[in-house]
Amino acid sequence: MRKSEIHAAESVACLGKALGELKDIWEEIGIPEDQRLQRTDAVHMHIKEEDGLTMLQLEKDLRTQVKMMLKEKSARQSELKSLIQQDQDLCDLLCDDLFPIHPERVPSQQQLQNYRQHINARNQERERRHAEFMGMKRQITVLMEDLEQHPDTSFEKDAVCEDEDAFCLSLENLSALKVLLHQLESRKAESEALCVSIRGRIEQLWEMLQVPEEERESLMQNTLTSLKSRLNALQAELQRLEELKKKNIQRVIHAIRSEIVKFWEKCYFSPEQRQAFTSYHSDDLDEEVLRGHELELERLKQDYAEHSELYDAVSTWSSNWALYQELEKKATDPSRFNNRGGNLLKEEKQRVDLQKSLPKLEKSLKAQIDQWEAAHCKEFRVNGQPFLQFVEDQWNQHRMEKEREKEERQMKKMKQTEEDLLYGTIIRTPTKRRLAGTPTPGKTRKVLTAYVCELSVGARTPARGRTPRGLERNKENISHLSGALRTIAASPQRNYSITSVASSYSEFAVSSLSCS
Repeated sequence: MRKSEIHAAESVACLGKALGELKDIWEEIGIPEDQRLQRTDAVHMHIKEEDGLTMLQLEKDLRTQVKMMLKEKSARQSELKSLIQQDQDLCDLLCDDLFPIHPERVPSQQQLQNYRQHINARNQERERRHAEFMGMKRQITVLMEDLEQHPDTSFEKDAVCEDEDAFCLSLENLSALKVLLHQLESRKAESEALCVSIRGRIEQLWEMLQVPEEERESLMQNTLTSLKSRLNALQAELQRLEELKKKNIQRVIHAIRSEIVKFWEKCYFSPEQRQAFTSYHSDDLDEEVLRGHELELERLKQDYAEHSELYDAVSTWSSNWALYQELEKKATDPSRFNNRGGNLLKEEKQRVDLQKSLPKLEKSLKAQIDQWEAAHCKEFRVNGQPFLQFVEDQWNQHRMEKEREKEERQMKKMKQTEEDLLYGTIIRTPTKRRLAGTPTPGKTRKVLTAYVCELSVGARTPARGRTPRGLERNKENISHLSGALRTIAASPQRNYSITSVASSYSEFAVSSLSCS
């Protein structure tokens, strides 16, 4: 065989080998079938004698392409390795799964792009979880210091004491951290509520035992320490006061009884309801009686707290009712006209306003009470009777009292008139303009003077010939006179005064003598 043929055969063998290597590279880097066909066609174009390329030039071009592809393969594998390492670190920190990709194969450009986006998303998630972790860690640290609580479990130590960058930011760890934070917040809230409760009990005992203010201030100023320290101090003070209470049990019971009476008044307890608490009247003041008083006081406080809105509304009505009654009494007091400061008009306006507003308030209260009774399935009682019945009784008593006062004034006025006519007492009244048809005082005086003269003649002593029978007849005349005076006082068209009957006792005496 000639050398040229041998050389050609070697060239064909090298070309076949190069094509085989190209196929292997395409397979490794994952070039699709359609792209392989395009690349194979490009090789064929290079081999053909139409481009004027020699076999040596074709071999050179193929080697150049292979070199470029090997370089691309190395770059992609290097980037893939870096991305896998970043992904591994993030997975260790976030406790997540690795991105699904084969580490030994050459990735495509699209696969690398997807991997980059996944790493960016994981980094953002790491930043979010880290910020959430740091916020909860700060709160947990403050709460533990306030509660004087130290980390007990390994998880608590990892979260609070260890390096914050070493803490695993898994979803499970963050959830457990939230549970721990919630537990500490609940424990703090319970401790604060207990402090408030103990402080309230201490203040009650301070009042009962009359503890000096300087002793109270020393405890109240202890606010700069931790919550645990404050709670311990309050508990110690409560224990001290409880022991002191036992030593001063009588004084404490009397103080509680005073509080019980206050709440009886606030809750409008009837005498029967108050008598039901028999320990209140007990003289055996021991710890059992003290405990009973404390329970009763606590029950009353709870009852008032649950229905304070309704009790306050009743208290408002009672205050307005008492003020209305007071203004009603002032309205019938004659001395009110001596007031020159303008209060008379103000009081009258206030009385009229209350007279209008009280029924409205009662109507509103009725709606509230109906709602309360429907919710509690029992009657709302004030001083032992239904409130509306209580209100009605108050109005009835008020009307009866006004009628009684009116009758007393009329009786007093008639009695005074009788005494004035009988004994000649002078009561000067302002001169008033007489209406048309009203009898003149002179005519009235003559009629009454004649009648009185007759009585005065009959009233002479028996020494001048008057018999006891005459005296009896005189008494009858006097009774007739009283009836006549009542008729005069009741007539609206006869507004007489004592002055119109007899201007003075001397005039009355002269008239009597002239009649005799």
